[in-house]
Amino acid sequence: MADVNIKINGRECTVPAGSTILEAARTVGIEIPTLCYLKEINQIGACRICVVEVKGAKSLVASCVYPVNEGMEVFTNTPKVVESRRTTLKLLLSNHKKECLSCVRSGNCELQKLCKDYGIEDVRAFEGVKSKYPIDASATHMYRDNEKCILCRRCVAVCEKTQGVSVIGANDRGFDTHIACAFEKPLGNVACISCGQCINVCPTGALSERDDTAKVEAAIRDPEKHVIVQTAPSVRVALGEEFGCEIGTVVTGKMVASLRALGFDKVFDTNFSADLTIMEEANEFVTRYTEKRNLPLITSCSPGWVKYCETYYPEFIPNLSSCKSPQGMFGATAKTFYAEKMGIAPENIYVVSVMPCTAKKFEAERLDHTAVKGLADIDAVLTVRELARMIRKAGIMFRELPDDTFDAPFGLGSGAGTIFGATGGVMEAALRTAYETITKEELKDVEFSEVRGVAGIKEAVYNIGGNEVRVAVTSGTANAGKLLDMIKSGEKSYDFIEVMACPGGCVNGGGQPIQPASVRNFKDVRAIRAEALYNDDRSLPVRKSHENPDIKAVYKEYFGEPGSHKAHEILHTGYTIRKKY
Repeated sequence: MADVNIKINGRECTVPAGSTILEAARTVGIEIPTLCYLKEINQIGACRICVVEVKGAKSLVASCVYPVNEGMEVFTNTPKVVESRRTTLKLLLSNHKKECLSCVRSGNCELQKLCKDYGIEDVRAFEGVKSKYPIDASATHMYRDNEKCILCRRCVAVCEKTQGVSVIGANDRGFDTHIACAFEKPLGNVACISCGQCINVCPTGALSERDDTAKVEAAIRDPEKHVIVQTAPSVRVALGEEFGCEIGTVVTGKMVASLRALGFDKVFDTNFSADLTIMEEANEFVTRYTEKRNLPLITSCSPGWVKYCETYYPEFIPNLSSCKSPQGMFGATAKTFYAEKMGIAPENIYVVSVMPCTAKKFEAERLDHTAVKGLADIDAVLTVRELARMIRKAGIMFRELPDDTFDAPFGLGSGAGTIFGATGGVMEAALRTAYETITKEELKDVEFSEVRGVAGIKEAVYNIGGNEVRVAVTSGTANAGKLLDMIKSGEKSYDFIEVMACPGGCVNGGGQPIQPASVRNFKDVRAIRAEALYNDDRSLPVRKSHENPDIKAVYKEYFGEPGSHKAHEILHTGYTIRKKY
């Protein structure tokens, strides 16, 4: 595509034809503010914060959707532009619940930042009737406060385009317009998959996860409770962002140290139970592949994906792996093997998960198949954001902490467990073990690069011991729906499929640190965090799940072998058909 020459604030620059003014400005070091715009998700030019002057145009134009053309002259910071943005911000604030001191997004709110940047203090000129809405806290994983909503529609766009769910939209018209479910149904009563992607794209505090920090703190203070915590693979490459670290910084040691400082009795690594998942799942795949039964096998580590499958594609339930997720396997093992080993009654073990995923809160409440009758495998789930709030509240100087290490017997995870956090990681980890299980030979090159990357759908064919294994990897449930439709039509055929509900996998989960649009629009946060996990994998002495000595020990002492009767009772689960409406 040819380039075009334009001027921005008097500076000449050359940019690709088809670029928007917003994109062009970035190439010369100018950041135009936005509120509704999200690259490839929400390009509607509705909020009018990004307006600029274009020489010859009769009115200000929305830079996020206005294409450049040869010889164009753009002005991004004129008095007319600044006054327009200030007026828009005042109008937004005139119908906004101004609880900044107590808002969960205070300090990381895009609206708050813009108001500060533009010196918005007095909004009394636009005082009048204000919208009043009850908080919708009906869902297990999040709440919506429409009095903080600015109608940017990012949440609507990501729910529809990225996740293919579309359970929310704009209801009513004019001043009464608000975001809600059809027929004003509570979010907990519709086919939401609990992924939390809407939270990640919200520029204000209108959406947030259900906060479970208080009940975790209460458990830590309870002398009768033995409180243990597990941390998912992708937490270690995201938590640092909450404390000013660069995106993708690996903070494993400081994460462990901060959890210990918070008072947890034991700090464990979900990488261990990710390895446990691979032992069971690889065995399940080999069995199904050999018997040509219920193929393709589809992974079950992502609870948002599982809920999506149960709701929108129940005909594929027989294809789901019966393995619990790493979170579930950890909790189940903690309340059986660990309880016996430590001589602690299961009901006195309180299991906390730190997860990148709001759907894990939903998963923790699935009591249809638990390891100990009457007890949940997981007692509480914290997102990365919730953990960061606990650390700050406790006055812990995160970046000043000396590195610490996980506790035994669930403290050692392989590189295969680490890469679970990136799309393609579960597939790659399973292939590392399945290859050696089938061939009885050492796999020297453990990296399956074909299933890496943030593309929505990836395919590969591997020859394993003379067997052709056709695999696919997808992330974002809209992509998953496309893939399943191709399988149903006969267009595609696979033996093994990995699905992650969130685009890019757990590194981009609904409970991860929220990066503003100014970052998301110009940096691929998913790819940066994923690459950190792959680098962590390369640095570890053990890179295959079946070579993890802690995994070998738990099978020798307790489960016997992968796929054993005991393993199935404790580590496997079942699924149910859910209603769409």
